[in-house]
Amino acid sequence: MRIGIDVGGTNTDAVLLDGARVLAGVKTSTTEDVTSGIAAAVADLRRRYPFDPAGVRAVMIGTTHFINALVEARRLAPVAAVRLSLPAGASLPPMVDWPRRLVDAIAGRSYLCHGGHEFDGRHIAELDETELRRAAEDMARAAVRSVAITSVFSPVNAEFEIRAAELIAAELPGVPISLSHEIGRIGMLQRENATVINAALRELAAHIMDGLVASVAGAGITAPLYLSQNDGTLMDLDFARRYPVATFASGPTNSMRGAAVLSGLHTCAVVDVGGTTTDVGMLERGFPREATADVGVAGIRTNFRMPDVLSIGVGGGSRIRGGPSDVAVGPDSVGYELTSKALVFGGDTLTATDVAVAAGRADIGDPARVTRLDRALARAAMDRVAADVLEAVDRMRTSAEPLPVIAVGGGSILLPDELDGVGKVHRPEHHAVANAIGAAIAQIGGEVDRVYAIEPGRRDTVLDEARQEAVDRAVAAGASRPTVEIVEFDEVPIPYLPGNATRIRVKAVGDLRLGE
Repeated sequence: MRIGIDVGGTNTDAVLLDGARVLAGVKTSTTEDVTSGIAAAVADLRRRYPFDPAGVRAVMIGTTHFINALVEARRLAPVAAVRLSLPAGASLPPMVDWPRRLVDAIAGRSYLCHGGHEFDGRHIAELDETELRRAAEDMARAAVRSVAITSVFSPVNAEFEIRAAELIAAELPGVPISLSHEIGRIGMLQRENATVINAALRELAAHIMDGLVASVAGAGITAPLYLSQNDGTLMDLDFARRYPVATFASGPTNSMRGAAVLSGLHTCAVVDVGGTTTDVGMLERGFPREATADVGVAGIRTNFRMPDVLSIGVGGGSRIRGGPSDVAVGPDSVGYELTSKALVFGGDTLTATDVAVAAGRADIGDPARVTRLDRALARAAMDRVAADVLEAVDRMRTSAEPLPVIAVGGGSILLPDELDGVGKVHRPEHHAVANAIGAAIAQIGGEVDRVYAIEPGRRDTVLDEARQEAVDRAVAAGASRPTVEIVEFDEVPIPYLPGNATRIRVKAVGDLRLGE
């Protein structure tokens, strides 16, 4: 048995799986501290399906802790950003395009130092160790509590980042250090941004991991704990402590993976309607389509692995305003206060859930409380939701070919049975907790994304080496070697660089290694 938990802005969902069979699923309200909501969800599961905690082999959690902390600019550690690039790279300093409130929230300090590589591994300049030690001394005086190190083309050669980390760690013992080659891809400014965000979240990650362990242990479960990553794979607690940015998009990703398993469809559009937002994404071969361009997170451009997801402000808790002719649904929502503020729960706020009940789409709370609601308004609000979702699906499609649409999430009651121009909307069994199921069935992954200088006659050898490295990384992360397979492979020549430069990206995925 394994337990999957997904923490959203409104609901915390949990499922108990035996293999691929869903034994029980529950939906509880997310709590402000999140961890008590997780404990309540596990307790609910045991009431729904009594099980022996010792029989649980693994617990998988998808959480919104870290993205919420960044968006709200709360609980972020003071960060120093070290860039190894001089004499190049001085015109645009670290955090140059960040919103001012976030720079202030992390008390952002930047240090430009000598170092960095060309794309083929040649040095831009040698590392100046004295310069780095002086920078570390200044960080200590400024009470910096986390450090982000970025070197030019470090995904090609990480030697300067690793050496700089050793020097700074010697001067600042105990201070967490994040290295850009472990977090982002080719593209220095965006990779640097992702690394600084990661550094700002490291303290919070340690606190949150301890809380998650305590909430699961409090239920008597001693099985290992894993967190969902942005790409639909899992990471263990130690990895999550070091790379909290890897959880940012785990919610939509879990929903898409769960939708694939529940529906049996591996290429489709997935519409995940939650309490606050609706996320629309595309599944390709059972995994979320990854964003190919830079991804904006809280107004900051980054380039780490993220699914290609379009979010709109429509959900079960969305506030309804206006009349039948000018109705507006969202984008603001009552969020996790839905069960106290919505009309059907005795509150005084008209929400999308209320109009769904009034329109006969759902039987939630006390339907008698919305019997006097204007039926024309309810229909207009439901039509508005359908139109907004249809527009989002159309924006995500890359061809005019027919595309199945799967609706998941508790708020999917807002959607009609058919969408114009798309056809039937599929709602598989257990669709309301698809996100928790996606967490529970997630696999372990490994990725290589690097620019290689391919010598004549060595192409096949280089490709085989890249594939093998991706497989080895998946196994090192906890995958069972016999189950690992290559699920994505890209080879892109870079004509503007010399030496037959080619960017190769390989992703390998395998089943979680349990009890071996």
